[in-house]
Amino acid sequence: MTKPSSNRKKATSAVSNNLKATASSAEDTFDPENPATATITVTAAEVEELSETEQRDRLHLERRVERAFFEAGKALAELRDRRLYRSTHSTFEEYCKDRFGFERRHPYRLIEAAGVVDNLIKMCPNWTQNEIEDDPATVHSDQVQILPTSEGQVRPMTKLEPQEQQEVWLTAVELAGGKVPTGRIVKDVVQRIMERTQVLNTYQIGEVCQIFTKDNPELRGKGGCWAIVSAVNEFSCTITMWDGEYTVRIDHLKQLNYLESECQQMQQISDRISRLRDSGKLEAPAEAVLKCLGELKRPYLTEFEGELLSFIEQKCQVED
Repeated sequence: MTKPSSNRKKATSAVSNNLKATASSAEDTFDPENPATATITVTAAEVEELSETEQRDRLHLERRVERAFFEAGKALAELRDRRLYRSTHSTFEEYCKDRFGFERRHPYRLIEAAGVVDNLIKMCPNWTQNEIEDDPATVHSDQVQILPTSEGQVRPMTKLEPQEQQEVWLTAVELAGGKVPTGRIVKDVVQRIMERTQVLNTYQIGEVCQIFTKDNPELRGKGGCWAIVSAVNEFSCTITMWDGEYTVRIDHLKQLNYLESECQQMQQISDRISRLRDSGKLEAPAEAVLKCLGELKRPYLTEFEGELLSFIEQKCQVED
């Protein structure tokens, strides 16, 4: 058997000494033969209170964190409105992508969110935006209004009227127990208000309409596409597009007011595209053609478009 090293003996000895010391500090309640019965008194560390200056600094820094997206939106709006990007970029979108790495829609979301926050600030009579920026020490904890801390919390409200925005936010804060509500809570409250004020669904089966994506992630990339109404519900429609069928709220649709004959022509095009899509034989170039046809801004195909669609049908062995 290998003989234990001297270092191991020293370590064991050190542990024994520590246990003895612990027994002494535990008011002689440590039993070496039954360590599990030891009672050790632990003195709680005293928590240092913040000074009045530190409390003000903390509040000021917290407000800066909360207002980061708001300040970004305000700055982007000024950069856009004054065209301060013009010396290096031809468009605002290109500038935001190169300078900040923002995708095309993101800067506009921040600008819209800043507008909503501006409106929410008006609800609090105790202080104004300038009071917070110029002298944060004047804002007391019982005066601080609960405001959004991220763009995602504001996004569902951007299409509402100012009074509705305020109503939604106050309700969402209440549902969140007096704390900053999540974007999901805000979205649920917005949905309730929209259903309460929803106009009568006047769409008809077979009607051609145009898509507005708004806040529906399923419709991302389909803004401006046309669709055929296949079912009419109380506050929504089921529509058929070039890439499938969707059920969307009527505020995501716009009536194109086509003539009945034009609607029938578009229905025929839609049926041909649907048969191709369901064939399972489409390759990527053919899908790209169908997507282009799904973005038509007129109720007919040109001669070339008709020939191209017929060619794809022939290759996929799908009859017109």
